[in-house]
Amino acid sequence: MIPPFPLQRIALPTGVVLEVAVAGNPAHPPIILLHGWPESHRTWRHQIPELARTHFVIAPDQRGFARSSKPAAVSDYAPPKLLGDVLALADHFGVDRFTLVGHDWGGAVAWMGALNRSDRVQRLVIINAPHPLIFQRTMFDDPDQRAASQYITAFRNPALEAHIAEIGVDAYFAKTFVGHADQAKLAEEKPFYLDQWQQPGALTAMYNWYRASPIIVPQIGEELARPAFLDKPFPPLAMPALVIWGMADTALKPSQLVGLDTLVPDLTLVKVDAGHFVTWEAPDAVNAAMRDWL
Repeated sequence: MIPPFPLQRIALPTGVVLEVAVAGNPAHPPIILLHGWPESHRTWRHQIPELARTHFVIAPDQRGFARSSKPAAVSDYAPPKLLGDVLALADHFGVDRFTLVGHDWGGAVAWMGALNRSDRVQRLVIINAPHPLIFQRTMFDDPDQRAASQYITAFRNPALEAHIAEIGVDAYFAKTFVGHADQAKLAEEKPFYLDQWQQPGALTAMYNWYRASPIIVPQIGEELARPAFLDKPFPPLAMPALVIWGMADTALKPSQLVGLDTLVPDLTLVKVDAGHFVTWEAPDAVNAAMRDWL
């Protein structure tokens, strides 16, 4: 088992305190790693030591997760606030421009950062996290993706935490990753997940990421008005991007890669034989792809 990384508690002007794994020489090029749901900086446990050889690595537990702050309101998890934390964290370390890496929900924040703050994000690495336009478009155009995304509606249900309390976090853990992750590799990390999920307010905070998201998830067979922006020109990404994709992902279908090259002119796409949690399911492949590209 990989031991825990030493963490710094950093108070940000955005009103939250984040626990942050920091590694490498501050004189080296900075790289910020954003984990997804329902994880923490430990999703990068195989990448942090590798990247720290050549980069200054900053890997926060984002707001709502582990022992970082958990603001109470759903609106506290609106996307601009999540990105605000990342920029404030970079400012804290005196970092102007940086490589931004994101997996899952961390990838959603990373896409937003790259699309809106090209003055700060120098390069982008995305790992199994859909481009926002493609993701919303496939909710309307790809029946498989719409079906696979119904869990989002379930996660927005305000009664969900009461259900988890009734069955117990341990039982819920057993259900969470079924069909989505390598169970053998997951087993050794179970104590870390359970510890983090049982922090006061953690489950509600984690689900508030979904509740605050503007993504529209139509029900199966539901006819909704198609948002006009889906068929209008969308600004291309301004910087080079590496997209690493676990092709056995059951939550994000292959339609997420269709048309990506037109939205990301300087795209390097690496497909990996792994599921959604590719950072620790296939760490050697992820590390090799990042090392070669960086």
